Amino acid sequence: MEYEIRYYSDAVCDDILALPDTLGARYVVLTRRMLAIGPNLGEPHTKAMGHGLFELRLKGAEGIARVFYCTLVGKRIVMLHSFVKKSDRTPARELDTAMGRLKEVKHENA
Repeated sequence: MEYEIRYYSDAVCDDILALPDTLGARYVVLTRRMLAIGPNLGEPHTKAMGHGLFELRLKGAEGIARVFYCTLVGKRIVMLHSFVKKSDRTPARELDTAMGRLKEVKHENA
């Protein structure tokens, strides 16, 4: 059975689809790989952020983007939040948004 990708909301899906071209293309390539072999692609493609939160690391001609996600029982991957990086560090606001959504998704699926 292959993995399944879901989105926290339509807005999250729309934000990901609105990524600049090379970042969007990278997202498609990496998520196809995730569907086939699972959510842990290893660095530099994915990274564990702790507490069940992971980030998909996208790099392209237009810059760098991150998509936070979690995994659920039954081979489900839930995309929680995305943003285009403007600095070396992940802004606390972006991480807080993803962590809040992670808690919500895990609570709903408990």
